[in-house]
Amino acid sequence: MGKNTTTSRALRAAKRIPVTLGFATALLVIGLLTGSLWQPFTASDLFPSVAYGLPALEAGRWWTPVTGTFFVGSPWLFLAGFPALAGIGSLEYRRGSRVAAATFAVGQLFAVLAASLLLWGASLLPWTWAQQQAEVLSVGPSAGLFACIAAAVALLPSPWRLRAWTVLLACLAVALFYYGSLPDLERLLAVGLVLAVTRSLRPQRVNVREQRLLAFVVLCALGAIEILGYLAPMTGPFGFSAATSGSWIDVAVNTVIVLVVATALRRGRRWAWIIVIVYVALNAVLVLLLIMVLLLAGLPGVEADLGADVTSVLASSALWIVAGAYFVLVRGAFRARPRAQLGASPAPAAQEVKTALHADGGGTLSWMTTWEGMSYARFGSGIVAYQRRSGVALALADPIGPEAERAQTVRAFIEAAEAAGLAPCFFSAGEATRSAVPDGWRSIVVADDTVVDLPGLQFTGKAWSAVRTSLNRAQREGMTFRLSRLSDESWGVRQQLSAISDSWVGEKGLPEMGFTLGTLHEAADPEVRLALAVSPAGDVDGFLSWLPIYGEGAIRGWTLDLMRRREGGFGPVMEYLIGASAQQFSNEGAAVMSLSGAPLAHEYPADAGVIADLQERMAAMLEPVYGFASLHRFKQKFHPRYETMYLLYRDEADLTRIGAALTRAFLPHATLRQFAAAGVDLVRQEH
Repeated sequence: MGKNTTTSRALRAAKRIPVTLGFATALLVIGLLTGSLWQPFTASDLFPSVAYGLPALEAGRWWTPVTGTFFVGSPWLFLAGFPALAGIGSLEYRRGSRVAAATFAVGQLFAVLAASLLLWGASLLPWTWAQQQAEVLSVGPSAGLFACIAAAVALLPSPWRLRAWTVLLACLAVALFYYGSLPDLERLLAVGLVLAVTRSLRPQRVNVREQRLLAFVVLCALGAIEILGYLAPMTGPFGFSAATSGSWIDVAVNTVIVLVVATALRRGRRWAWIIVIVYVALNAVLVLLLIMVLLLAGLPGVEADLGADVTSVLASSALWIVAGAYFVLVRGAFRARPRAQLGASPAPAAQEVKTALHADGGGTLSWMTTWEGMSYARFGSGIVAYQRRSGVALALADPIGPEAERAQTVRAFIEAAEAAGLAPCFFSAGEATRSAVPDGWRSIVVADDTVVDLPGLQFTGKAWSAVRTSLNRAQREGMTFRLSRLSDESWGVRQQLSAISDSWVGEKGLPEMGFTLGTLHEAADPEVRLALAVSPAGDVDGFLSWLPIYGEGAIRGWTLDLMRRREGGFGPVMEYLIGASAQQFSNEGAAVMSLSGAPLAHEYPADAGVIADLQERMAAMLEPVYGFASLHRFKQKFHPRYETMYLLYRDEADLTRIGAALTRAFLPHATLRQFAAAGVDLVRQEH
């Protein structure tokens, strides 16, 4: 059934891109007929008659801008060109066949004709490169394909549109600067036309994160030019220069240096910015020295003395100076201090967070923000609890503080985290926080909080038969229920609780999870209550821990955290403990009881997308170890209502880091050996 669904989707997609498929077929058929699939078409007798370029137009072959489009010059260009068809395919799929065909045709014709006109004028000057390219004939649809790629980029949502434009223009600029062939010029002209028409790269103030990303791309592009100089001669519009003599070790070292500095720029490191500025200053000094020598001695003599083409040196240095102007303008983006405190100083302590919860209330997971390992950032009256993991500021649940300041607190935390070079995100946040994040942020459902409303709760009717049966059986077998606190229990009971908990942990391939899953250490807080099921013999057969939910200056409910049972004890002990707890909480006047959310247990619709598919696969892998899905099904016995919990993040580029951060937040003490052992167990259970 899965294969049939995939096939039907592929057929539906194919019906929406007839122009793309037709053009690809035409290229293949012509390649077969002319033999260009296995030998260069440029050596064919037909090439001069169909190829476009300035010589063809001067000779009166006006049809060549059209005919040359359907021929490919070399066999290897088929391999490089067919992936580029994805550009026209994507545009056609989203905007329709007419738009795709028009974009391709106009982009191709404009590029061919504009390049010929440009080279005609430039060749009248003493410019060797222009004179050489003015005599070149070429074939191929690359200009039109790149016009479609640019049009598809213009349709991307922010911030991907800006990023894609930056990468596309950087690659085309490097190709023209370094190789400078006629197709390189045509591709840049075609993309420039689309950019001018769509105006999708408007000059505007971008945030710190995007400034750093642009700096990363610019430095990589400049570094590519420098590194390419070691590998091959420069043949671009700024002149010819021989490949720099040097070993592969030199190339490798330079590549590593560029990548290290560029990565540091992307993370906002000041030292990387200083290195770039120093290098820009050295290039500026070099340009001044060369200009002085040129003025004093004249260009021919200087070339002889320096043993290199001065124009290429000047061009490379000029590019660094132009890039340097950008780095100076955005210098404020490179002051990140990853370990700096976020928010106002001094940072709140856990006790202050508890005080804020007492006064302003919180959600069902808010008490977990008081646990060890959390850091706190204060913004006005709002507090965000978070952990720093893998370059991520991982905020837990909703901000604490007055509801009216929620949006301000959320945005202030995001700005502070990004200024520090961290990727901000909110884990297990509610709908209110989701509404408060900036426009364009993404969200993934990570869990469904299971909430039982306590006023008027009665275990009557067929729907409650499992809970009612467990309560009745417990009464018959002499089980005792009590709500207590860990500090109020005897040493013997505490030892039993530790033994039960240790036994549960010992059965897992991984240690106890953290972050949103507590241990007996967290249960020792005097505001946390324990629900105990004690047998007639005095044995603890199971226990729960309940976290307080504050609202309007008082406790309005309780959230379930720990669930532990003794092997061989009372069978339906969990149903008994939750049911008895619900009855007592209801009698005390509590409004809600949260059974908490089971991570990775959300049920997605069939068309939920790739992210949902990924989460479902992860849930299937972890189910044998932690039983999230079975726990979710168990909680359904209490007929809760569901409140969605989200992972909120800026865009998909952060998901890799966020995934690593969540792994370490939930399993901070797990070793690679334990992960591997758990993986082996998973494989065994699957087979």
